[in-house]
Amino acid sequence: MSEMKVAEEQAVEQGVHNYSSEEQWVKPEEPLLLERLEWFKDQKLGLMMHWGPYSQLGVVESWALSDKDEEWSRDGIDWDVDAEELKRQYFGLNKTFNPLRLQPELWADLAAENGFKYLNFTTKHHDGFCMWDTHTTDYRITGPDCPFHMNKNADICKQLFDAFRAKGLAISAYFSKADWHTPYYWTPGMERGSFTARGPSYDPKQYPHLWEKFVQFTHEQIMELMTRYGRIDVLWLDAGWVNDYRDQNIRLGEVVEKARETQPWLLSADRTVGGPYENLITPEQTLPERPLHVPWESCITMGTSFSFRYEDKYKTVRQLIHLLVEIVAKGGNLALNVGPQPDGRLPETAISRIKGMGAWLKVYGEAIYGTRICEPYSVDNCQFTRKGDTVYAFYLYKDEQEAVMEELHIPYRQAFSQIDLVGGQENLQYRRTDNGIIVLLPENERLVQAPIAHVFRIK
Repeated sequence: MSEMKVAEEQAVEQGVHNYSSEEQWVKPEEPLLLERLEWFKDQKLGLMMHWGPYSQLGVVESWALSDKDEEWSRDGIDWDVDAEELKRQYFGLNKTFNPLRLQPELWADLAAENGFKYLNFTTKHHDGFCMWDTHTTDYRITGPDCPFHMNKNADICKQLFDAFRAKGLAISAYFSKADWHTPYYWTPGMERGSFTARGPSYDPKQYPHLWEKFVQFTHEQIMELMTRYGRIDVLWLDAGWVNDYRDQNIRLGEVVEKARETQPWLLSADRTVGGPYENLITPEQTLPERPLHVPWESCITMGTSFSFRYEDKYKTVRQLIHLLVEIVAKGGNLALNVGPQPDGRLPETAISRIKGMGAWLKVYGEAIYGTRICEPYSVDNCQFTRKGDTVYAFYLYKDEQEAVMEELHIPYRQAFSQIDLVGGQENLQYRRTDNGIIVLLPENERLVQAPIAHVFRIK
């Protein structure tokens, strides 16, 4: 299959997945948090990683454990076992998870050299397996049942957080508020019997003492991450069905404010919940149809899956850059997800895509980092950003076979005195029209295959 065909099949849909509306966003009152939100909006590109024992099977993370989600989450389960045996086998994957080839510094170097500004790492997904040295459960990477527990890199969160910080990258700690392993959430012998769903196996209102144990368990885990693992910039909270406005009240505000006593700069992303602790809105596998005027970050997979999948199909560098440009033009960041292999390495194709993005960003990064939205934002294949008095216009080409015209129409109508090609000739010839400007491309730009984009600096 051609690379372009693969890219077409993986087109990211607009407006499909659930995410909080702009109207649900609550502006923090604390000046330091407002300052940190401006910092966040400057970053533009983060590296997201879903990684855990499930990577050994190449199946979707956690979700196959939920009988309620069986229809979509078990489509990759091709071995002949019933639901209960599947759960036993899944929960037993900690006994074989042994990523001996993990090289934290290599990952950090790769990210830093190629334009990524922060790491968003899964400390714990819904399955409850902890990638740090927690004292709350043995179901952890440093637990006695996990063969990796004696390795020098055994406390994976510590090793990764330290390595990425050493390269100047910020840390966003993904944490699932649901935990399908702890008996405080999925409690055996309760009214649901063996049928599992996203929520607890009991009604928290009927068993408040049991629910309180879960709340304390969750608070203790979050505080371990917030007090023992250095500076954390974002607490990125998944499992939006666990929230203070429904029956699953974990008193999130209480633990976030406690964490901010140690880390006053901490942003929280209580995703899909809205309210004062969703400082960033987090569309998943999608991007908004229009600009959002609040801080947001789209988490999108480089391949087809958040977790590692054998022989996955990856988006092209062109498609990844186009995604990044459109997201930035609409005011957001791209958290680009790569699923590490079970042996602790990154897939070679993922590495090549990261390097390809980095090469492009080295030339055109001035039009990406530290920018803000600029009318007319996103029109057909043209995208716009602004930094101070300088406007950047991106003219995107869908593939390298697309014709490069001598004259390009850019729908920008404001006054300016000069237009340059970023990474190319300055003071280009242009003329104004009723719908914007027509720019004359230098001849050398027309003699090659269509680039990922022509990027113009307008001032």
